[in-house]
Amino acid sequence: MHQPPFEPLKQEKQNKQRPHHLQQHHKNHSFNSQFWFKPTISHPPKTPDPSKSAMEFLRWFFFAGVFFVAAPIIANGLSAEILIDSPLLTQKIGTNRTIIVDIKGGGDFKSVQAAVDAVPEGNSHWVIIHVRKGVYREKILIPEEKPYIFLRGNGKGRTTIVWDAETTNNNLESATIRVQASNFIAFGISFKNDAEVGAPWSGAAQNQSVAAFVAADRVAFYHCGFFSAHNTLFDYRGIHYYENCYIQGSIDFIFGHGQSVFHSCEIFVVGDNRVEIGGSITAQNRESEEEDSGFVFIKGKVYGTFGVYLGRAKGAFSRVIFAKTYISKTIVPLGWTNWSYHGSTSNLYQAEYNCHGPGSATEGRAKWARQLTKEEASPFLSIDYINGKEWLPAYQVYDL
Repeated sequence: MHQPPFEPLKQEKQNKQRPHHLQQHHKNHSFNSQFWFKPTISHPPKTPDPSKSAMEFLRWFFFAGVFFVAAPIIANGLSAEILIDSPLLTQKIGTNRTIIVDIKGGGDFKSVQAAVDAVPEGNSHWVIIHVRKGVYREKILIPEEKPYIFLRGNGKGRTTIVWDAETTNNNLESATIRVQASNFIAFGISFKNDAEVGAPWSGAAQNQSVAAFVAADRVAFYHCGFFSAHNTLFDYRGIHYYENCYIQGSIDFIFGHGQSVFHSCEIFVVGDNRVEIGGSITAQNRESEEEDSGFVFIKGKVYGTFGVYLGRAKGAFSRVIFAKTYISKTIVPLGWTNWSYHGSTSNLYQAEYNCHGPGSATEGRAKWARQLTKEEASPFLSIDYINGKEWLPAYQVYDL
C-alpha cells in the first residue's frame, strides 16, 4: 500500500556503522541497492549558547534548518509573507532517507542519475536526493516506477543540471530532465539545455532544445530555473505546481497539455531579433471542452527583450490565464495569436485578470482575448484547480 504523502515516516532502524563501501568517500559508486534506505544523515553540532557568540549560533541555526527534519506543520497553505524554502519542504516531507550527490566526491554518488537509479522500483516512501552545489552535465530520467522522490539542490544559482541535446521532431529526446513519475518534487535546481542550435539567432530556431519534460501527476518545482531557447519547459500532462521559478526562452517555451499553476514565477523572454515579433511564451494544447488542462500564471513577472505574445493557440480549446501579473513592454499590444491554428477562435480561452505594467494595456488585444471578472477568475486562482490541498507539501494562498 502506498503511503499517503506528507505524513511523518517511521524511522528506519539505523546500523551503528555505515556500509564499508560508503565510508571511503564512495569511490565505488555501484551503491548496493540493499543499502539505499540507509541515508546520509548530517547532524548539527551541539546547540551553542547564543549569548556567547551570535555568529556561532546563526551558523548552527542555518545548518540545523537545512539538514534536520522537524515536526510537520498542520496547514499546507501559507500566506504570501512566508517563504517556501528547503527546510520547510524537508519538514513537510517528513523523511530521514537521504542520498547525497556531490560532484566532488564527498557524497554517496557523483552523478544525479546514479542516485535516482539507487531508488528501488515501486518506491512508496519519500526519499530525498540532495544535490550539492556544482554543475552536473548529464541527462536525468525520473522513471514512472520511482515515485516519491524529492530532488533537493542548494539553490538555482548553485546547483545546475545541464545538457546540450536538440531535435527537429522529438521534444522528449532533447530534454535535460524527464519527470515521468508521480509525486515528484524539486527545489533549488536549475535545469538547462544549452544546445547552440536551439538559439533563435543561430539560424536553426526550428530545432527544439527542451530543458524539462514533465509528464506525471502531482509534480511540483520550488525555486527552480529552466533555461533554453526553443521549447524550454514541456509541461506535457498531469497536474503541476511551479513556485518562485525562473523560466527563460524565446519560442513556445512553456507548452504542452498540462494542468498547471505558476505562482510568483519570473518569465524572461529572449526574443528573436530577426523578425518583428519573435514568438510566444505559451503554447497550451487543450483539445476539447471536457479537458481540465490549462496554464495559470499568478502574481509573477513577464519581461525580456524584443516583442512576443503571451501565448498562441495550440488546439481548439487552448487555455492560458495570466492573473495579477506584471507584464512589461516585451508583450506586444495584440497579446495573443492564433498563428498556425486555422480553426475558429470562439473556444479559445486566452485570458488576463487584474494584470499591471506597460504591457498589460487591454487596448489592441486580440478580439477573442478575455479580460476576466473576479467571479470568472476565481476557479482558476484557487489551489483547488490542481487539487493542491490533497498533495502539495506547501503552497501560497492569496486574495483575489
